[in-house]
Amino acid sequence: MILRVKNLTHSFEHLLYEDLNFGLNASESMAILGVSGSGKSSILNHLSTMLPPQKGSIDLCGLENIYTHSKQELLRLRRYDLGIIFQAHYLFRGFSAQENLNLATLLTGVQLDTKILKSLQIEKILHQNVGSLSGGQQQRVSIARVLCKKPKIIFADEPTGNLDCQTAKSVMDMMFEYIKQNKSALVLATHDEELAYRCNFVYRLKDKKLILENQK
Repeated sequence: MILRVKNLTHSFEHLLYEDLNFGLNASESMAILGVSGSGKSSILNHLSTMLPPQKGSIDLCGLENIYTHSKQELLRLRRYDLGIIFQAHYLFRGFSAQENLNLATLLTGVQLDTKILKSLQIEKILHQNVGSLSGGQQQRVSIARVLCKKPKIIFADEPTGNLDCQTAKSVMDMMFEYIKQNKSALVLATHDEELAYRCNFVYRLKDKKLILENQK
C-alpha cells in the first residue's frame, strides 16, 4: 500500500476533522470533495509532508509514520517520490518554461519525458518566459514539472481550476493514464463532482468526517 492514514485529526481555531482513516494502493486514485474551508487542502498538506497533524499517523511510500522522521528524510521523500500540484502554479518567473522544467529534473536526476510535454500541448511554448504564458499554459507547465519527475504518488489540489473544460479533460485523462502505467497513485481535492467520480474512491469531507461516497 502506497498510502495509509490512521486516526487523522486536526484543528486551527476550530476542529476541522477527526479520526480520518483511508488508504490507497498503486494504480489507484481517490478524490476528496467538500465545501470551501472544510479542510480538503489541509489534508493534502498532511499527506505531502508539509503539515504535521495534531493526531494520527501517515504511512507513505514505505516510510511509516512519516512525521517521526527527520526533516532530511521528509525532504528526500518529497523530492523523489511525491508529486504536488497546487492551485497556484508556483513557477519561477523570469525563467522560461523549459528552464522551470530543467530545474525540476536537475533536483531529481530524471530526464524530461517528451511524451508528457506533447500530451499537455506545451512542447511549442517551452522557450517562452512563464510570465508571458496564459494561466492555463502555466498550469500545464506546472503539471508537466510534476509528472516528469515520475512520482510514486501525486497530490493535486484543484489541478484543473485554471483550465477550460476540454483541456481539463485531456489533462486528467493523461494523469489517470500516468498512474496506471507507472503504478503510481493520485489523491485529488476538488469541487468538480464529475472529475471526482472518475476516481476509484470518492470521499466527502462533511461534519468533520470523511465519508466514502463511491468505490469502483
